[in-house]
Amino acid sequence: MPPPRPARHPAPPATGAGPDSAPGRAGVAPVETTTRLRPVRVPAYAPPETPVETTTRLRPIRERRRGRTLAVGACVVLGVGLIGGALAGVWLAASGDGKPAEPPGYAVAKELWHNAPVDTLFPRTLTAPQAGPGPSARTWTRVVVAPDAPCAAASVAPKLLAALSPLGCERVLRATYTDATASSVLTVGLVFTRADVTAQRALDGRRLATRLGQDVPPALPGPGTVAAGFGPAQRAGWWVAAPTDLPVVVTAVSGFADGRAVDRAVPADQAMKKDRTDAVAQSGLGHEALGIAERLEKQLRTTALNAAKEEEQR
Repeated sequence: MPPPRPARHPAPPATGAGPDSAPGRAGVAPVETTTRLRPVRVPAYAPPETPVETTTRLRPIRERRRGRTLAVGACVVLGVGLIGGALAGVWLAASGDGKPAEPPGYAVAKELWHNAPVDTLFPRTLTAPQAGPGPSARTWTRVVVAPDAPCAAASVAPKLLAALSPLGCERVLRATYTDATASSVLTVGLVFTRADVTAQRALDGRRLATRLGQDVPPALPGPGTVAAGFGPAQRAGWWVAAPTDLPVVVTAVSGFADGRAVDRAVPADQAMKKDRTDAVAQSGLGHEALGIAERLEKQLRTTALNAAKEEEQR
């Protein structure tokens, strides 16, 4: 029989816990197992904390009033009208006597028929991008130049001559061109007048061709050239215009280079209509007449402006 085990003494009551405590040592204060944090004082100048809003407050939008919108629109229209009227008034009063002021180069242009070189008025080659039909470009080469001539039936169409006579028809310059394929010929004319600005604008250049009716410009043939057979019966498409900033009327008439006759010449604006199927329209002779007239008008305007600048520099 084994000897009895000695009795175990009960453990003394715990007075603290943790690894740093010393059980069984009297007079030693227990150590806390957590660290106490000292309170942080909020500075006196700091703003008090307030809860942050999770959404942004939007200011209310007032309902739009239709009357106010209409009033604003009316003010804009009125303002534009007043500005336009003021500019027109300044322009009309620029001459000092209530007459329209002459555009730059207007007075100089009256003398270009004998002051400017022929190659400047009628360049040897003219180009017109997208002159048509469609986006096609046009190139014309000069084949004939006529000496300057008086305003007469031989160089100016009858109705145009009658319309320009009261204005003082000064001189006529003409030349004939052919296109890049030498399939068409075109006679262009520059009719210089002594008209003032008011009289020139009264011609209403954009509608001049319509007002004159079937007033086809004369053709200028060129013996020994592709335009040798270009006469009255060969005229197919034509145009006439009077720019408001030049004392000039520009005329143009086109035809087939092979000398074929045409029953009736057609104004360019009609020959260019899409629904036309006749030979004049489909050959582009209307585009030719209008395109070369516009190109020569632009050339003359540039020449007049350059001449005016040269006079100012003298």
